[in-house]
Amino acid sequence: MTPELTALACAGLLQCVQYALMAIPANLELGVGKTLSPRDPDRLGPPLVEQVSPKTGRLFRALNNHFEGLILFTIAVVVVTLGDKANAVTAGLAWTYLGARILYVPAYYFGLSPWRSFIWFAGWLATLGMIIISVL
Repeated sequence: MTPELTALACAGLLQCVQYALMAIPANLELGVGKTLSPRDPDRLGPPLVEQVSPKTGRLFRALNNHFEGLILFTIAVVVVTLGDKANAVTAGLAWTYLGARILYVPAYYFGLSPWRSFIWFAGWLATLGMIIISVL
């Protein structure tokens, strides 16, 4: 397996960890009556993310942000791999993306501004770099 694919697999595992980090406190705060329900708006009121504590809400948003970033990173890994463009630079960029995503979670959770945004930007630039390399 290429380093880029390994980083992608690790990013998938990170997504699973993030889900647990969000789901456990959300269930404790909201109760399983809400979290296991069909979540119909007329019964629950505002979205669940708005009903949890600020830090649990940040974990929700960090999880959703990773879903969004993971789509683009997956595209980058696929085009680098299938385009036979993988090299030391793309491997480094893939690991940079993963490192940024790992750092992003505590940065968001603890409200580290503007560092959270800089960390996000590093991951985004790494992904963009991989895509650009794949089309050159």
